[in-house]
Amino acid sequence: TKQKKEEHEEDIEHLSGKMRKAESAIARLTSDIAELEADLGHLANMQKEMDENRAAERAEYDAQAKDYQQGIEGIQMAIKVLKEYYGKSSLLQATSGRADGSSIIGILEVAESDFTKLLAEVEADEKEAQSYYEKTTQENKVAAAEKKTALKFKAKEQAETKSELEELTGDRDSEQSELDAVLEYYSKVKKQCVAKPEPYQERKHRRESEMEGLTNALDILEGNAIGFLAVKSIRRHI
Repeated sequence: TKQKKEEHEEDIEHLSGKMRKAESAIARLTSDIAELEADLGHLANMQKEMDENRAAERAEYDAQAKDYQQGIEGIQMAIKVLKEYYGKSSLLQATSGRADGSSIIGILEVAESDFTKLLAEVEADEKEAQSYYEKTTQENKVAAAEKKTALKFKAKEQAETKSELEELTGDRDSEQSELDAVLEYYSKVKKQCVAKPEPYQERKHRRESEMEGLTNALDILEGNAIGFLAVKSIRRHI
């Protein structure tokens, strides 16, 4: 019985240790899963914000580029018209003394150069912004895919560990039930083996019975002795 008790206690301790390890693993996995879910949420929000900003930047670029392009085309048209006009009337201009329009054309050409420069700048900014957006979006996709894969495996590991913990708990409870039964049996056997103090009335009754038995025995012995002496006396007289 003592050996059985020790065996069950060892099994319970072993199972309890494995349960503590499983519980620790579940807590760690729960924390990892929460962190991964938070990271995925952050990535999703960041990508959404990037998409909205990129759309707004693209719309602004389209509007600016359209304005600059239209401005350039308008200026170019004006320069062409002026050049054609002043080119055809060069003789008239010389005889009349009127200006040939070169100053106006010069101003328009400067304006055309400025618009062209501005268009080039916004196109360069748009190209850079689009390149950064595409690069960051791809990085976010890769990061999200990695975190989703990690989340999938950790969730699977967590479910398996929880199942293992349930089995360990069942085994531990079974061992505990068997140990309780052994301890109960051991307690009963121990009670039977340990002498209980005899109550006073029982001791008194037992002693009275013993005294009565001794008295009866003495009476019998005395009776036999008297009979033996009487027989011996009669034999002497004969």
